[in-house]
Amino acid sequence: MEIPLSSDTNNETNTRTIALRIFSNVHRQHQPLDAALSLDAGWKSLAVRDRAFARLLATHTLRHHGQCSLLIKGCLTHPDQPLNEDIHDILCLGITQILFAGVPAHAAVNSTVDLAPEKFRPLVNAILRRIGRDKMPIPPASANFPGWMMSMLRKDWGDKAEDIAKASTNEAPLDISVKENPEEWATKLEATLLPTGTLRKTKAGLIPDLPGHTEGAWWVQDLAASLPVRLMGNLKGKRIFDLCAAPGGKTAQLASRGANVIAIDRTPKRVALLENTLSRLGLSAETVCADAGLWTTGELADAVLLDAPCSSIGTIRRHPDILHLKQPTDIPHFVTIQAHLLAHAAELVRPGGYLVYCTCSMLKDESELQVARFLENHKDFKRLPVLAGEIGGLAEAITPEGDVRTLPFMMKEAGGIDGFYIARLKKTVSPPTKPA
Repeated sequence: MEIPLSSDTNNETNTRTIALRIFSNVHRQHQPLDAALSLDAGWKSLAVRDRAFARLLATHTLRHHGQCSLLIKGCLTHPDQPLNEDIHDILCLGITQILFAGVPAHAAVNSTVDLAPEKFRPLVNAILRRIGRDKMPIPPASANFPGWMMSMLRKDWGDKAEDIAKASTNEAPLDISVKENPEEWATKLEATLLPTGTLRKTKAGLIPDLPGHTEGAWWVQDLAASLPVRLMGNLKGKRIFDLCAAPGGKTAQLASRGANVIAIDRTPKRVALLENTLSRLGLSAETVCADAGLWTTGELADAVLLDAPCSSIGTIRRHPDILHLKQPTDIPHFVTIQAHLLAHAAELVRPGGYLVYCTCSMLKDESELQVARFLENHKDFKRLPVLAGEIGGLAEAITPEGDVRTLPFMMKEAGGIDGFYIARLKKTVSPPTKPA
């Protein structure tokens, strides 16, 4: 994607300084990107266009950091000697502009050199000019992933792991779910109507400025994230529990389809986010602030939707800070939480009802293997296989077991899709009898 230049030429250095600070705070201080932005007074003081420029530049640098690091190493006379971290980050910012963001090389070089202390400027200038001139081979996208993460992806997906890394480095389009009349809103929003009913825009601009946002006609939701509710059939009048519900996209889907929803999340902040989403959309659901692994009620549900906490590795296209924040020790922690939540969710489903489990992880231990373990220990549940027609004909996303598994390189021509997993399970009318 090409990043638009700052609206004020005299302000470009300041905007890049802020982008550099945001990138460094995520990469080195391990701040989530949203926090790094919201806590940066300089970023909030920028004009709207310059704020977008700084955010995009920081985000692109987070995506391509690994590739930039290898290119820098290839330009150093003594690559084994450590480079000043600030200079390394400045070079990453400049290389990202030249190779991955469509910024003219002369503009990228001059403005990036200005960010460096005087004594380092000749080095920064030389390396960036060489990058722009010599057309050096660009390292594979897998270089942007932590080694442990690529190892896990290779273990689960073999040769497909490289395709996953490459597709995950691309910026995601804007996907939209609408309450009603998708054809009409596709025209109003100048979006493509996908077979699943999702609207997709490749160039969105500022989301609040788009038609229908203020009126609450639609909400932002990746195509993959919209699929679990689409697999739940006719929801009108059904009692549905939505566990781990914030920020509320799936709750909105359930409510817009006529379900009687109880939406649960664990902190007041997350419940407030959920309620704000519903309020803007003019939709209603009962919200509960509770631990979804402990919460219970006197009446069982027709269906339970569990969008379980996970590593979120499937959403790197939208959240490249994941590459810089997640640790290998996070995975067994999430797996334990998911198993507990899944077992508890099973107790909330009426006999004959449904349990839909999903994650935005591409790791099988959080997804396919998690469900396999659950079914082994819960003989009163069985899979209800998904058909390609239920997900807009996306047959490549149907697993041999009948679950849904999307990977970022799927739907390439349409702009890709987040990595996501969905299993639809049905509770038998009565538990199987034990042999005497």
